[in-house]
Amino acid sequence: MKKTFVGRQLRQLRQERNETQTDVARTLGVTPAYINMLENNQRSLSVKMLMALSDAYHLDWKELVRDDSPNLLADVRNVVQDPIFGSEPPDLHELRAAVEHSPRLVNCFVQLYKNHRTAVEKVMRQGEAQNRSDLVAMSPEATIHDFFRNHSNYFHTLEEAAERLRRNEPCGTHDVYATLKKRLQSKHGIAIQTQSVEAMDQTLRIHDRENSLLILSEALDHQNRVFQLIHVICLLEMDDLLNDLTKGSGIRSDAGHARCRVELANYFAAAYLMPYEAFLQKAEKTLYDVDRIAAAFGVSFEQVCHRLTTLQRPGATGVPLFFLRIDKAGNVTKRFNATSFNLAEYGGACPVWNIHTAFRTPGVVLPQFVELPGGEKFFTISRTTDRPVYSRETQNHRLAVALGCEFQYADRIGYASSFNLRDQNLFNPIGINCYLCPRKACSQRAHQPFFVELPIDPNRRGNTRYES
Repeated sequence: MKKTFVGRQLRQLRQERNETQTDVARTLGVTPAYINMLENNQRSLSVKMLMALSDAYHLDWKELVRDDSPNLLADVRNVVQDPIFGSEPPDLHELRAAVEHSPRLVNCFVQLYKNHRTAVEKVMRQGEAQNRSDLVAMSPEATIHDFFRNHSNYFHTLEEAAERLRRNEPCGTHDVYATLKKRLQSKHGIAIQTQSVEAMDQTLRIHDRENSLLILSEALDHQNRVFQLIHVICLLEMDDLLNDLTKGSGIRSDAGHARCRVELANYFAAAYLMPYEAFLQKAEKTLYDVDRIAAAFGVSFEQVCHRLTTLQRPGATGVPLFFLRIDKAGNVTKRFNATSFNLAEYGGACPVWNIHTAFRTPGVVLPQFVELPGGEKFFTISRTTDRPVYSRETQNHRLAVALGCEFQYADRIGYASSFNLRDQNLFNPIGINCYLCPRKACSQRAHQPFFVELPIDPNRRGNTRYES
């Protein structure tokens, strides 16, 4: 069994309570030397000591042993790759030591860098400085993304609730809509109506609480109508659970809290429609063939991509994946992450990445191996997904989605099977966006980088006007 070290958590717990190692030792009935060894990770935590800590300090033992250091290490590794920190960033050993011994300081450093990036990007997009509080504040979308990522994009309580609901009213893939419709009527007295696009006034779903009606637009296809029903059931029946989860999100605004509840309800809906164990088995059996998985569960390509990023259950994990969705202008409209990939928040992602090329070949899965400026290597697939079409004006409302994993997992993905994974020329060099990418001699560069001076020689013309 894996040894559990809790030095960082124990030290933080003791400092929050303003206690010494002697105080903690007295409470737990052990020696101060033993507490010192636990805090310095010279001893692993026994089950007996874990129970003693939980009882003495009224803690949830799962929170005590939860280790967020891999995510924090990945974040700080991404941060120090920025050229603003010079040409010799700390090595991996130094970063690990910092995360282990000073996690709160590292968190502050990462947060400071994020605020700096937010300020720079807002200035870039708006052309003039705004008030200081607006510049520094992170958007609710960024906070929600970080909240999901800090949980490895996996929420066990939502999974359990979805499995319990599916178990109480079992049904096959083709009977889900009827089952959910019956539950809304019998348990909540809510009737389902479908109305025309004109009557809905560009709205896809309205829950009319006063008249106990759930009104769906005829623009929704069957897959999305099913999704909307289970989403509403989550909001009706899991209110306390959603409130408990959002309490720790770090979101301050009412609008942000509402947005977070919507995303958690979406998570619940996916967990209900694609039960964890059966979904993981299908994913592994088909080598993560998204179309085959979608057909098996009666869901859409995009819904499968989203669900694949949640396969992080302890003891039953899938390939850690990230998910990104963009519009034709390159704006990021959705993102989820269970990897170290530093996803762009505001769009303007690298044009070398073939998520943009996907718009030229609608419905075709495009595989690609990419390398970030810091040397991290990933395998990605990209494909278009269509929005509801209900008039001539809404034709070609198309988005593109990308799904990716670290290169070490590529051999488990069927889309990579036709490639020679030992080929050193397999990777396309990409960046997050041109403003922050330090790569030189990139033919796709659209902007001068903020923190790197590209060489300009009047006697030489380079690939772009930004360097020669």
